[in-house]
Amino acid sequence: MHRMIRPLAGLTLTAALAAQAAAPSSGDVAAVLQRQTQELLDAIAPGTKAVWERYLGPQATYTTEEGTVQTRAEILDQIQPMATAVSGNIKVIDFKATVHDSVAITTYVADEHENYHGHALHCQYRSTDSWLKTTAGWRLIGGQIMALRTDPPAIQLNKQQLEEYIGRYSLTPEISYEIRRAADGLEGLQTGHKAETLRAEVADVLFVPGRTRYRKVFLRGPDGRITGFADRREAWDLVWTRVK
Repeated sequence: MHRMIRPLAGLTLTAALAAQAAAPSSGDVAAVLQRQTQELLDAIAPGTKAVWERYLGPQATYTTEEGTVQTRAEILDQIQPMATAVSGNIKVIDFKATVHDSVAITTYVADEHENYHGHALHCQYRSTDSWLKTTAGWRLIGGQIMALRTDPPAIQLNKQQLEEYIGRYSLTPEISYEIRRAADGLEGLQTGHKAETLRAEVADVLFVPGRTRYRKVFLRGPDGRITGFADRREAWDLVWTRVK
């Protein structure tokens, strides 16, 4: 009895150790997924649809930077060679993967350099992808992408232009925003917040460096005087009225 148990126990232990050695570590999975992600991005410029057909799961969905949700068929339909006089490449940087058994979540920055009819463009996108381990390997089942924004070029306003914006603006009786002169231009101070630097993108459009989702679009009356500003986030406005 004991003679049979001991060999079986030895075989069980050997099999367990072999399975453990064969199981890929999360580091190995991350390397595989980073390689496959780079293959997908490399296939975009030449329009190599076969790579996307290989790695996309049958029910994959993708949320674009515009907020639309695409099916697998719609994703594949967009994989076309770049137009004449347009070229570029996309590199995967800042890649991270979290593995949960047969599911993995990856996040990375797609660093894109494009030549558009002789004009150089550099864009970055943050992507989060979901992968499923199948008998055929890891397959992409979902993704979402968002453009990483940078500050727009700022213009220099003259002293008279700067003076036009200085004053106090009200959102409610309790919440106000004061624009005042600073050493290098203008700064704004909202009730209960710290002062922030203001830069001009164009005349009557100010922004806070580092907060590129927001703009302050100034409003003028029939006489040309500033009556307030629209605090614009994406396409939504909070209108502040000038009180001083």
